Amino acid sequence: MRGIKVERLIEKAEVLIEALPYIRNFRNRIVVVKYGGSAMVDRERGRTILEDIVFMNYVGIKVIVVHGGGYFINQSLKKEGRQPKFFNGLRFTDEATIRVVISTLEELNREITEEIRGLGGEAIGLKGEEVFKVRPYDEKIGYVGEIKSVESRKIKRSLEEGEIPVISPLGKEKEKIYNINADQAAAEVSLRVKAEKLVLLTDVLGILAEKDKESSLISSLHIQEVEDLIKREIIVGGMVPKVRSGVRALENGVNKVHIIDGRIKHSLLLEIFTDQGIGTEIVK
Repeated sequence: MRGIKVERLIEKAEVLIEALPYIRNFRNRIVVVKYGGSAMVDRERGRTILEDIVFMNYVGIKVIVVHGGGYFINQSLKKEGRQPKFFNGLRFTDEATIRVVISTLEELNREITEEIRGLGGEAIGLKGEEVFKVRPYDEKIGYVGEIKSVESRKIKRSLEEGEIPVISPLGKEKEKIYNINADQAAAEVSLRVKAEKLVLLTDVLGILAEKDKESSLISSLHIQEVEDLIKREIIVGGMVPKVRSGVRALENGVNKVHIIDGRIKHSLLLEIFTDQGIGTEIVK
């Protein structure tokens, strides 16, 4: 029994040694994490992601969190007896809907910030409307914004103070607040702060060469291959705007984009601190 126990301890030590070069390489670098999907809905899964973020912060990586909240917005709308409506993947957002969006995202932002603090991290919640300046995307779908600029000084100031900024996907144009896509928000933040990595959490293993066949996972993808995979309908649905957001980040200075399954416990650590990784990385 003693021998088995020692072997397990040695395995743990080997894991730490494997992580060492990654910790050294990414220390003082910026990583932007888009936190969303079922990881936010399942509290146990979500907790492991937030534990990963706190760990990364403690070993010297500067982490920025941009969160989504679509599931919770849908639930809030249904409580009011209203059905969510979408056009080409974008939420129809009239005046009544934007009020629900704002209140739901503000509550989520507080909860995520407090949970990170409860895990020992120094987190600060930032309202998206104080970070993102937007223009209306299309009047037909209401209060949906397209990002024009990012107030990156506020984010950088928080990082310099050792804090983890937690940002909601809302933007402002004049005095009006708009709903914005969280993947695009994370991508815009990453390129404005010159992040080393952008990590997009999703509810699938990564990009699959064959639909629903996990063994066909594309572990590494070159930026120039993306549009061809979209044309061939290998990248489809909600993965298209996610991947295109990542491409925009890569084209503007971000070194790597990772698309990983937030349903896997500690998926952030597995992707960033191990030799194999678990999702799809997109590189220049």
